[in-house]
Amino acid sequence: MSTEQLALAEEFQQAYARPCAGIWAAPGRVNLIGEHTDYNGGFVLPFALPQTSRVAAALRTDRMVHVRSLLNGETAEFSLDGLVPGAVEGWAAYAAGMLWSLEQAGHLLPGLDLLIDSEVPIGAGLSSSAALECSVGLAAAELAGVELPAVALAQLAQHAENDFVGMPCGIMDQMASVAARAEHALLLDTRSMRIEHVPFRLEQDGLALLVIDSQAEHRLVDGEYAARRAQCEAGARELGLESLRELNDDGVAPEELTARLPDPVTLRRVRHVLTENTRVLAAKEALSTGSYAQLGETLSASHASQRDDFEITVEETDTLVETLMSPHQSHGAQPALGARQVGGGFGGCVIALIHTESFDGLLGAVQENARQHGFTEPTGFLAQPSAGARRLS
Repeated sequence: MSTEQLALAEEFQQAYARPCAGIWAAPGRVNLIGEHTDYNGGFVLPFALPQTSRVAAALRTDRMVHVRSLLNGETAEFSLDGLVPGAVEGWAAYAAGMLWSLEQAGHLLPGLDLLIDSEVPIGAGLSSSAALECSVGLAAAELAGVELPAVALAQLAQHAENDFVGMPCGIMDQMASVAARAEHALLLDTRSMRIEHVPFRLEQDGLALLVIDSQAEHRLVDGEYAARRAQCEAGARELGLESLRELNDDGVAPEELTARLPDPVTLRRVRHVLTENTRVLAAKEALSTGSYAQLGETLSASHASQRDDFEITVEETDTLVETLMSPHQSHGAQPALGARQVGGGFGGCVIALIHTESFDGLLGAVQENARQHGFTEPTGFLAQPSAGARRLS
């Protein structure tokens, strides 16, 4: 066991006066590109982070679940009998929802004692919720003797978030958390659920992917995410399509949409999805061929589309992207090759494709710029594509 695993096991012993049966982990993710395409049957290209949600767990002899979080010191208790959406709220709803989803699928579970810890930043658009759901789901399934392929576990986690928590997300976050590989991005066709592992090793070319947490408050359950999804669905109905992905299948050009969608808001939303799907495939090709200038341009084009057509960026993230793409001679940093907001929108993180030696200079530049604008000072780290959900011990 690592030092962190030993510490979590000891915390479990203290909390429940018995040893845990094991420790399971599931990572957060960065979506390299493909925002709001997953629930439209489109393409996404995420990768898993080294930062994980970890759960120490052990079986109980009844149908009660006790779950404790080391992040806030809070404890929640509930019975699996009669568990319904709305019965558990707050952070514990993600764990309860995952267990509810497993039972909804016909997997009868025993009671559980759970102790949760996480390194995934909360509210930063790095999918801390999916990491929690998938780590709890993996632990519960294994302890109950349930064998679940990665796709099935991801679908149950999505069901939990959609129908128990009330967040109408697509499948990308959960699939990235359970199916990712180290040193690879995960190209996912969310309609067929076909996956392709794309080598993603920037360091050999002196490049890195910088992740900057804007510290702008990131809220998705407020209604804006659901509103964007509803607008996309309305656009598909108006076009007579099952999903907006069919526009890509039919080779529809963005300019062709103007005559078919008279409402300007619907037009912008649909145009973003159409062009973002194209950008995902372009980014995959750029990664495969080492065309990093093209990859950078594609990332920046994605941000512009999120800002202008999908309207989900905020002043903090727009300013971050502008700063990252500008020369900073005083900080000794080359501009980023490309940058964009990631996640569901309205705050969260920005990613940038950078020269590795420019990390300190670019981070210093965006922090200085934030102070000048009166924003909370952002934090940043270099992302390393990592492995998906797994048992640690």
